[in-house]
Amino acid sequence: MTAKTLLTAAFCFFTLNLPVASVYAHAEHGQPQHGGVHAEAGEAQFEIAGKDGKLTVYATLHGAPLDTAGASGKVTALTGTAKSEFELKPAGENRLQGAGKIAAGAKLLINVQWPGKKVLQARAVMN
Repeated sequence: MTAKTLLTAAFCFFTLNLPVASVYAHAEHGQPQHGGVHAEAGEAQFEIAGKDGKLTVYATLHGAPLDTAGASGKVTALTGTAKSEFELKPAGENRLQGAGKIAAGAKLLINVQWPGKKVLQARAVMN
């Protein structure tokens, strides 16, 4: 095998495998990591989890934690004709938290805003 043939084969191998690397990088994208439900808002993703009377919203940007310092938010839950609203405040790293419990099957509207940015909205159904 000549050097030219070997280099061509190596180039083709690496070129064809580049798209596969990006798939591995986003393997967790869209998958709940904290036992909650996943929602998308533009480039940002939110996972809403409820435990022990607290709602926690985890914010990520393409799978990487998104700092919530200075952010604020609200979760609106619709269960049948009943409507509940929960205020969210930064709770460190990529978390926003609020007090409350949401019933399974409730339709959720998540609003999160960082200072100087437009409000991001996402929708989900609580499991």
